[in-house]
Parts: sequence; C-alpha cells; structure tokens
Amino acid sequence: MSVVAMKTEAPLESGKDWVGVARELGTGFAKRAATVDEEDRFVGENYADLKTSGLFAAAVPGELGGAGASHAEMCSVVRELARHCGSTALAFSMHTHQVMTNAWRWRHAKAPVEALLKRIAAENIVLLSSGGSDWLQGSGSATRVDGGFRIDARKIFTSGAPAGDLLLTSAVYEDPEAGPTVLHFGVPMTSDAVRIESTWRVMGMRGTGSHDVTIDGFFLPDAAVGGTRPQGKWHPLFHVISMIAIPLIYSVYVGIAEAARDRALAFAAKRRTDHHLLDLIGGMENALAAARLALGEMIAAAQTNQPGAAVTSRVFIARTLAARAAIEAVEQAMLVAGGSAFYRGNGLERLFRDVQAARYHPLQEGLQRELAARIALGRNIDGGQ
Repeated sequence: MSVVAMKTEAPLESGKDWVGVARELGTGFAKRAATVDEEDRFVGENYADLKTSGLFAAAVPGELGGAGASHAEMCSVVRELARHCGSTALAFSMHTHQVMTNAWRWRHAKAPVEALLKRIAAENIVLLSSGGSDWLQGSGSATRVDGGFRIDARKIFTSGAPAGDLLLTSAVYEDPEAGPTVLHFGVPMTSDAVRIESTWRVMGMRGTGSHDVTIDGFFLPDAAVGGTRPQGKWHPLFHVISMIAIPLIYSVYVGIAEAARDRALAFAAKRRTDHHLLDLIGGMENALAAARLALGEMIAAAQTNQPGAAVTSRVFIARTLAARAAIEAVEQAMLVAGGSAFYRGNGLERLFRDVQAARYHPLQEGLQRELAARIALGRNIDGGQ
C-alpha cells in the first residue's frame, strides 16, 4: 500500500543545505539499517522522514514549488544517505532521477511536465521507475482499444514500490505501420489494475522494496501517452536519462564504499600495524579514490547539459569504472577489517552485499564497452555499420 502523501513541515527553501539534512536523517537511518536488512523490510520509516524533510521535492524547480536543488547537490545527498543506509539511498535515487529528468526536460526541452512537477512539490508524491529493467526494449504489451490502449505488464526491480504514488513506465505497441513502438506513461499505484508482488528477497539492498509490479488491464487514454519511440533504438530521451540518472544511482555505491572504508579503519586501529595491513589499507584508499574520480567524471558530464551519444558514452564509461572501484574498495575493506568483517553484526558484511548491486544497472559492462567502441569507430550506436 502506498505511503499516504503528506506535505512538508515548512515551505521548501532555495539554497538549503540538503546534504546536511541527509546527514542528520542518516543518523536515524543507520540505527534501523541492520533490522531492515535482517527482516527483508522496506525502509518505510526512512521514507516518512524523507517526506517530512522535503527531500522528495528538493529537486523540483523553484518556479514550480520546489527548492531547485542542483543535480550535483542531489548526487551528494544520495551519497550521504548511502553512508548510513544503502537501501534508502538507492530507492530514493530512483525517485530523484525521475524528478530531475523531468525538470531538465521542462527547462531545456519545453516538455509538458509542469503539472507533474507541481504535484511532486505540492503533494509530496513519490515516483517509481521501471526504466532500468525496461531500458531501450521496453516490456509489457499495449493493445489498441477504443480511445486508448489496454496495458498488461509485469515490471521488475520497481524500487520503492510499497511507498510509490505514480509508476512511470512503458509498454510495447505493435504498430501496424511503424512496427514495435514503446509507449511511455504514468500509472497511479492506487489503480485497481495494479498489484505489487512481494518478490524482493535478495542478497543485498534488501530494504529497497524493489518488488515486481503487475499491471493487468490498465486503460491508458490516448491523451495520457507521454511519448513514443521505436523499440530498441537510442531515443534522445534516453540520452537525457543516462546523463542525469546514472550519476545519481552510482552516488549510492560510492557512499557505500566510503562507509565501508570508515568502518574498516575503525577495526584496523585495533590491529597490530604491519606491512601487510598497510598494503591492504593503501589498496582500499586507491580503489575508493578511483570510485570518487569516476563519479566526479559522471557529474561533470551531466553538467555539460549536452545529452547525446558522446556524453552518454562518457557517463557509461565512468559508470563501469565507478562500479568496479566501489566493489574493489569494499572488498579491500573486508580484508582490512580481517575476520571481524565476516560477522554480520559488524556491518561490513551488509555493505559488501549491498555494493554488489552496482553490477546490474544499465549499461552493464559488456554493453557499455560495445557502445564505447561504436562511438570510437564512428559507427551507428543502434547497430549496423
């Protein structure tokens, strides 16, 4: 069931220290993290705190009722949250990238998303995404009916599902003239056609509530179709999504690596210092520095405000490097802490499991390398010569 929408305690402030807000909230989130993980429970209490703080609407442009927080600042917010609770940070990043993508489209492409952004600010609604699992192909079926389409689909990895108000998703329409066409639209989570399937029992990120969502016979009016594109092709929208979403998502994993490093150093301080331990700590520091540099490269690419194949490839190269380095940093942290890291109560084990999710967001490494190669060779990124 969706968390009831609530207004923030006070009007949103332009220029507020949102990273400081995240740090303050994180103290409480850290205390709940182990229990949430043990019980496979959604971070609902943390989401309620995020709503009260105003963070769900912080990235909405100030002209539309939000605080107008920048992309770089929201990456820092996500990174700070991840130091305390990776699940909260990852689920929150999925809402935030939808807000920021629509804010970018409103400001730079005159997209008709003003009403949605105003709702986020006024009603504190939570957006859900199925984009990572759908990506260019889309999934589910859109069947033409009188006045619109019937939507039938099962969407996986819908992070934050228990608290979501609106699922921004897609389905494939077999257009008799244009061929397979992906339709983009929103589905209210209160619809009778929507059902959350409790499937999220996983290795890490156990508190994200990334359950499957079944859509069974939802009626989508023609007027509610937000956009269309050919199936499996790089559409301009996906260059915008890549530029904005991927740095936000990978801020999570850098934050987790930072938390693991701090925890490992606390254990190392109690151990006898020898060359082996120093070597392990140095390796951990190198890996974490690489993760931070890669994240900085992603954020810098986004700040160009020039979505396109070149920036998309730049972001995804850095995504691969950030994922590798964050995972390596946490692995090194486990070695630095020694046998203590193997005990679940010490927290490093959870961070180790959570960081593994860095492997699975688009574009996974093999597809990323192919994209980079195509651009380097001047080839069509959709395939062919």
